Amino acid sequence: MHGQQMAEDYPVVNLDTDAREAVELLASRRLPGLIVVDEKGKPHSVLPASQVVRFLVPSYVQDDPSLARVIDESLADQVADKLSGVTVRKLLPSEPLELPVVNHDDTVLEVAAIMARLRCPLVAVVKDKEIVGAITASRLLELVVAPH
Repeated sequence: MHGQQMAEDYPVVNLDTDAREAVELLASRRLPGLIVVDEKGKPHSVLPASQVVRFLVPSYVQDDPSLARVIDESLADQVADKLSGVTVRKLLPSEPLELPVVNHDDTVLEVAAIMARLRCPLVAVVKDKEIVGAITASRLLELVVAPH
């Protein structure tokens, strides 16, 4: 089985998409992340849901999780404020990471190797530099454990 056969339709956002819109998409569809494209529609990065959580939780609480217990405000109350006027670009890690992209003809093992090496919950599948879909880790596992 090749990448294009494993790929599923998947939502894509661009660097200037409103962050709240992107977070609502992640939440409503329970996605592990979003594919982010540049102004030309080419894959730029993957925004893992865990990176959004990292953006929302204050760094001092990340450094000392015991502080979370004594803070009065709930995360839900802070989300709307923290995302106000922010774009997806701001949610991405400051240092660019290797792009989690596979070719349409890559095998299951090649896809798994990229996911494992990059510790990424999804990869974009491209053919002729165009996104044809995405493969999530759960989709990959589904295919691996399915009876043949």
